[in-house]
Parts: sequence; structure tokens; C-alpha cells
Amino acid sequence: MEYNCPNCNLAITANFCSSCGQKKYKRIDKKYLWDEIQYTVLHTNKGFLYSVKSIIKNPGKSARSFIDGNRVNHYKPISLAFVLSGISAFLSFKVVGLNTVLREVYASNKMDSGMMNDYMSFISSYSSIIMLLFIPLFAIFTKLSFRKWGHNYYEHTVMNAFGLSFYTIVSILLLYPVLYFARGNAILCAQISSLSILIVPLAMIWFYKGFYGERPLKSIIWRVLLVLLMVFVCYMVLVFAVVILLVLTKGPGTLKYLQPK
Repeated sequence: MEYNCPNCNLAITANFCSSCGQKKYKRIDKKYLWDEIQYTVLHTNKGFLYSVKSIIKNPGKSARSFIDGNRVNHYKPISLAFVLSGISAFLSFKVVGLNTVLREVYASNKMDSGMMNDYMSFISSYSSIIMLLFIPLFAIFTKLSFRKWGHNYYEHTVMNAFGLSFYTIVSILLLYPVLYFARGNAILCAQISSLSILIVPLAMIWFYKGFYGERPLKSIIWRVLLVLLMVFVCYMVLVFAVVILLVLTKGPGTLKYLQPK
């Protein structure tokens, strides 16, 4: 039976109009509404669960496949990083209560540093959100470090989105359950949270080895260390700038709030 597109009136012989892309008419029913809910909430019918599964298996290979053009089954990487970071922040703040636990630790006797304990607890609790905001900057670092390996800045932005998604998935599946059961012991929670930073270099090495499978591991490790060095220098400059700004706006007396009591 011939069916004409309701948008441009041309005959549709497949599922979509070859002229305007309008989907072939289908009566609204239970399945239609369920597909719409999936599309609106998680876009699962276009790759959310597929991308998460692929990233868990091999994040670097998944990113390489996407950049090389195999994209039809994938959720958009920037959107994926946003969704996962939101889930991570919710679990950290509402379920684990990491922000409260760490503030309690930093406010204990020798670790109380006034304004600084709020700063450190915020950084630790919302690491995924913070890294999400800094993806464009991280892309500059990875582009510089891997500059001779053939990918442009925008491709590095996508790489970092995949990398952050992998880090966030690991946090959601492994780190947060451990922190949840350890939340009764604030000191232990803080130690686990601090040690979890070791996941980052290991995850980066695995990611880039999967992405650049043809490159030697030693070469990848050196480049990852260079990226981490640039991140560390940038972080120290940022902390210094914040301290200087506080001194300039609130006076030298502000420094006493940044020092341990």
C-alpha cells in the first residue's frame, strides 16, 4: 500500500521519507508512548545503554569506533558525560552523603582549615561534575600530549567525554557502593575517597591503550604522565589565583581562614 508523507506529500517506500526525513505514520499506541518515554528520559532506543556497555568493556576502543564513524548505535558522548555526571553527583550528595562526611573529617581537630574544608569537600564530592566542566581544557592537554598521533582538538574533546564517562561509571558501580557501606566511619570514607584518585592514571592508560591499540604501552604511559603533569600545574595555578583573589577582595586577614587551626 502506497503511503504519502504528511509533511511533503511524496510517496514513502521505507520507514522514513527520503526527501524530508519524516517517519512513516504509525498510530499512537502503548508501544509508541513507551518508545517516546525512553527517547525523552534516557534516549535508550538510540544508544544510552549500548554506549555504557561498550565503555565498560573497552572505553578507548569504543571512543575510537565512534570517532572513526561508527556512531549510529551510540549515545552522543557529551550528553552521555552530562547524564552520568548528574547521576554521580546525585549518588554522592543524596545517597552516600560524601560532602557531609568529608566536611566532618576536614573539620576535625588537626584538619580543620576553615574555608578550605568546604573547598576540599566540594572538590572531592563533585569530582565528576568538575571534570565535566573542564573537558574543553583537558582536551587541550591531551591534544598537546598526543599531538603527533593524528587527531584534532574536537576529536580530543570527544575522547575526554568518553574518558570521563568511563571514570564516572567506575565510580558509580564500584566506588560509591563501598563509600555507602563505609559512611559510618568518616575517616575511612575520606581515605577511600582520597585513594580513589589513583583510578585516574590507571583508567587513562587503559583508555588510551584501547584507543591507540597500535602504539606501544611505554609511549602511552609517558604521554599520560605529561597530561597529568599539565593538569596538576593548572590546578596549582587555579588554587593560587583563588587565594590571591580572596586576599585582594577581602584583605590579608582572609589567609587565617585558609590555614589549619
